[in-house]
Amino acid sequence: QVQLVESGGGLVQAGGSLGLSCAASGRISSINRMGWYRQDPGKPRAMVALITSGGSTNYADSVKGRFTISRDNAKNTVYLQMNSLKPEDTAVYYCYAFVGLLDHWGRGTQVTVSS
Repeated sequence: QVQLVESGGGLVQAGGSLGLSCAASGRISSINRMGWYRQDPGKPRAMVALITSGGSTNYADSVKGRFTISRDNAKNTVYLQMNSLKPEDTAVYYCYAFVGLLDHWGRGTQVTVSS
């Protein structure tokens, strides 16, 4: 079983910055993809940023140039640095990991950007 525990998030004014982190634990041999999704109420969960074990990254167009994803493979931890935040970035952010041919999710952390 794999557990993903997120930390970070909170309330910030538009133009500000926040950082998220997510540590994976449990029966893990290797994690191919890790990353972040977000979800607004009534909307489907959407990819924000993903990173492979080799360091290849993929970002949603809406966050390119503002968000940076990174990971520490030794610690099975993924990070998301969010800069120049906008009110439309407000959402619940979920950590994601692809382990053992299965998708795993964290419980989510709220990010609120006030205008």
